[in-house]
Amino acid sequence: MANFVLVAGARLGAWAWDEVVPYLRAAGHGAHPLTLSGLADKQGVPAGQQTHVQDIVDEVERQDLRDVVLVGHSYSGIPVGQAAPRIGDRLARVVFVDSSVPTDGESFVSAWPDGGTRVKASIAENGGCWPRVPAAHYDGHGLTDEQIARIVGGSTPHPGATLTEPAVLTRPLGEFPTTYLACLLAGAEPSDDVAKLLTSNHWQLVEMNTGHWPMFSQPRELAQIFIDAAGE
Repeated sequence: MANFVLVAGARLGAWAWDEVVPYLRAAGHGAHPLTLSGLADKQGVPAGQQTHVQDIVDEVERQDLRDVVLVGHSYSGIPVGQAAPRIGDRLARVVFVDSSVPTDGESFVSAWPDGGTRVKASIAENGGCWPRVPAAHYDGHGLTDEQIARIVGGSTPHPGATLTEPAVLTRPLGEFPTTYLACLLAGAEPSDDVAKLLTSNHWQLVEMNTGHWPMFSQPRELAQIFIDAAGE
């Protein structure tokens, strides 16, 4: 039995995994969706990037979880990748879902074409948070209007410091058993740092023919990929 610790991307909380969790539990696994500080029901809690890393480590230790599969979606690949070495032998595997991966000393936005200038300006203009985005942002990702409405309705502004503070990696990510899930409708090829990591014997690439939010568009298929990854 694996214990999946599920961390959704920017602006989302544990609720984003509501349709995935039942499939994991029905297969006999533990499922532990996590809301990071400053988001959803934890909105207003001050948070920097290391706060989010500690949120993940604390969840694993608080519940004394073993055979842990850390799942990071989108932004949350950044704290998940940093938390992986910090939970030691509790870790079984990492799964990155169409996500960023941390580079030591670099922030989430530093790899963006403009170096994060627009994101930083948006954060400064919105009280230190990255604001929510309109429904049109989710077009073209295999989502129904109802699913888009659910994402928009549940989203909260994202604490800006988590996007601009540098990552701290204590071990190379290529050392960990890892599945990288690329969502084809999202369009972009894996970034150069992900492509390099995929040359490691410990990493494997899986693709889904859906958009950037597969926990909404294809929850059953996503859960099966997690279950298959845990068996590797």
